[in-house]
Amino acid sequence: MHLQALRLALLCSVLGALTQVRPVDGAKILAVYAFPGKSHYMMHTALIRELIESGHQVTMIAAFSLESQQLGSNYTELLIEPVYDFWHDVKLNFGVQHLFDLTRMKNYDFLKMLEIIGLKTTEHALLQPKVQSLIHATETEGVFDLLLAEQFYQEAFLALAYKYNIPIVTTSTLGYENHMSQMMGLITPWSFVPHGFMPFTDRMSFLERLRNTYVSLYEDLDRLYNYFPKMDNLAKQHFGNVLADVPKVRQMEKQISVMLLNSHAPLTTARPTVDAMVPVAGMHIYPPKQLPADMQSFLDAATDGAIFFSLGSNVQSKEMPADMLRLFLRVFGSLKQRVLWKFEDDSIGQLPENVMIRKWLPQVDILAHPNVKVFITHGGLFGTQEGVHYAVPMLGIPFYCDQHLNMNKAVLGGYAISLHFQSITDDLLRNSLLQLIHNSSYQEQVQRVSRIFRDRPIQPRKSAVYWIEYVIKHKGAPHMRSAGLDLEWYQFYLLDVIAFVTVIALACVLLPLLAIRLLRKSDKQHMKIKGN
Repeated sequence: MHLQALRLALLCSVLGALTQVRPVDGAKILAVYAFPGKSHYMMHTALIRELIESGHQVTMIAAFSLESQQLGSNYTELLIEPVYDFWHDVKLNFGVQHLFDLTRMKNYDFLKMLEIIGLKTTEHALLQPKVQSLIHATETEGVFDLLLAEQFYQEAFLALAYKYNIPIVTTSTLGYENHMSQMMGLITPWSFVPHGFMPFTDRMSFLERLRNTYVSLYEDLDRLYNYFPKMDNLAKQHFGNVLADVPKVRQMEKQISVMLLNSHAPLTTARPTVDAMVPVAGMHIYPPKQLPADMQSFLDAATDGAIFFSLGSNVQSKEMPADMLRLFLRVFGSLKQRVLWKFEDDSIGQLPENVMIRKWLPQVDILAHPNVKVFITHGGLFGTQEGVHYAVPMLGIPFYCDQHLNMNKAVLGGYAISLHFQSITDDLLRNSLLQLIHNSSYQEQVQRVSRIFRDRPIQPRKSAVYWIEYVIKHKGAPHMRSAGLDLEWYQFYLLDVIAFVTVIALACVLLPLLAIRLLRKSDKQHMKIKGN
């Protein structure tokens, strides 16, 4: 009897599995990843591959080709050519020779930098003939089911959702940003949520909270009165002939159904959020592959441990000032540990015996090697996540934007030391590296943080695909939209309520005082009349 019941239960579960229908079967997705940031494509590539493997069709406006991924017939690429060199614009506008000089820039310079590269790269992409054909297509009904776009200063492309009448999902490679609160209908408390470009943690002093409030408010007003009008002009210029009314960027942002964020606890500070803001950090991290033979043997023989040094895809070590280059080589040569350094120029000259350089290095696979004891990094979000995932303590040398915040969070977490590039000395660099190697607390803390970072109910790539399919299935998922998006700014921040309560409170105080004054005046007049 029990055996029959077991067989029946097993049969039901098998039939259930066979008859289960995917929530969305073979959706047609228009993806716009027009910003030519190489590191950004780590997240983009992982997501597009996962969508293709899930049976969806993707047409992608791409800054870099994914041809090497061999994605098959379900992938159509509209490649932007040539690749726009936005760093040329940055160097020209700020008068810097190389990106190492960015450490001297202020937060307001970074906002200006993002404005420049956003407007320039967006315009370059919109002028592409392949993109123009999408914009001016006559057939739009049922062509696409969803617009998938990067949440990174490319807002004019959101007008494609109006052209094809489809919902929007965006992906943010920077994770949470303070201005997202206005886009998603919630309030971000500046009292404990640091601005993404500020070197603060969620434990701020009074002066830090004051500065954080000023910078956050400055960005909000700058976006509203300076940046948005410029991006609005781009959208109107390219979509004005195909849309009866081109919405303002501020309105288009409010139509985003779900935002996939390159963020996850504990690498971000706890903050208010809404269901439509989904953390998917670590999407780009796959199981490690076998290292090239020379790197494998180099690390295997590092009996005292190894140090991995990479400043990412934008800041190139070959541009390091000569005096700082000599400093790093002196310090590395004095260590027992071996150093594997991403250095983009083979003509560096004589190297210490314990140092190996390569123009390109498989970062994730190296960090997974058990002999790697320290990761010298610029503090980019992708590299920080990889270091945490494989539990490698970090020596951070942040240069710009969110890198300072990322490293401050790591320092607060007890698994990193952060240095200012211009202030590095031989002793400071050597002592910092030895501290990370020999002080076991750094290893213990990064292992603790790594366990938390990897502990999730669903793998991040699967989570991203689930929410994309969810938005398509539920026609934009309007039930997830915050009602705060429909309020006027003074209603959203309760200024009307505060004003009303203030008026009532003042009335309660002033009216009795006024009444007393009038009564006293009346009594005096009465006495005067009586005296006469």
